[in-house]
Amino acid sequence: MGQMGRPGLSAAQKTDLWQRWKLGQSLSEIGRALGKHAGSIHGVLSSNGGVVPPVRTRSRWALTPAEREEISRGLATARSIRQIAATLGRAPSSISREIHRHGGARTYRAAEADLQAWARMRRPKPCRLATSPLLQQIVASKLALEWSPAQVAGWLKLEFPDQDTMRVSHETIYRSLFIQARGVLKKELIGHLRSRRMMRRAKRASTLGQPRGQIVEGASIRDRPAEVEDRAIPGHWEGDLITGSQNTHIATLVERQSRFTMLVKVSGKDTVSVVTALTAQVRQLPSALRRSLTWDRGMELAQHKQLTIDTKMHVYFCDPQSPWQRGTNLSPYSQADLNRIALRLNQRPRKTLGFQTPAAILEAGVALTG
Repeated sequence: MGQMGRPGLSAAQKTDLWQRWKLGQSLSEIGRALGKHAGSIHGVLSSNGGVVPPVRTRSRWALTPAEREEISRGLATARSIRQIAATLGRAPSSISREIHRHGGARTYRAAEADLQAWARMRRPKPCRLATSPLLQQIVASKLALEWSPAQVAGWLKLEFPDQDTMRVSHETIYRSLFIQARGVLKKELIGHLRSRRMMRRAKRASTLGQPRGQIVEGASIRDRPAEVEDRAIPGHWEGDLITGSQNTHIATLVERQSRFTMLVKVSGKDTVSVVTALTAQVRQLPSALRRSLTWDRGMELAQHKQLTIDTKMHVYFCDPQSPWQRGTNLSPYSQADLNRIALRLNQRPRKTLGFQTPAAILEAGVALTG
């Protein structure tokens, strides 16, 4: 009977896959290289949380297959444990444990013993988070406050300088989040990571040289006319794309002077759908109200040149990772909401402050000057 479904990946292909992922290649690039659909590549990667599995190697202290064969031959010729140990240059206690671990002198078989030992090596050793409920609770509570794993790890070093058992690396935290088989940190905590990724991405991963992730020839927000900043003249808009449940999307347009808001239903978050919907809505406005549009650097506006051609509206983009520069989009939040956001930010440890918090630094500065 023929094989059902799509054929899987061979061991060599999986090794190649992980190597390419480690080098920062995208799912599509890896899929093309291996002749597989990107969905198949994602399945392999997500099964391990995007974390490259370690290469299995034997410990330099472990018995080799040849040494186990020597033990088997020694037992067959009724040699003592001390004699076998002397021949191998091993401690008699090591040889004794090996024999008893694999059935005793009468049933010891070299090949079977080696297979069992190799299988035991595959069992993951529990990480520090798994063996310390208190540490696990502290890490989880900080992640829930949207601290990054690096911030948590740095803060632990400061908070527990003399307790090695209360320290954990940021990489261990990431692995515990993305590899759910560890059963240490709840998957829901991934939602508090600011990257919002569901898999660990390689450090070398980059969109450099790829069309995605880059707005081509987009005018910077810094090039906007002064009239936009002082809100003196109407017709300057700030926009954003909101994604809801069941793959629904709405574009918001807020006029800077009046805060007049338009909501535009969008069929998809791809640039064609977004630009088409925005064009249809904007063209209903008088030309005097079509001066400029400021957007963040989301690729939904990659076809910004077409939008300008069709609407005569100039498009400006925020600096990378700075959507807050639009300003007007914060208007729905009350001062109490902003205070809560600021409190969270001020209570997060910063790498640039030696993993102390801004609140602690400010408090110390006030104490020194007071």
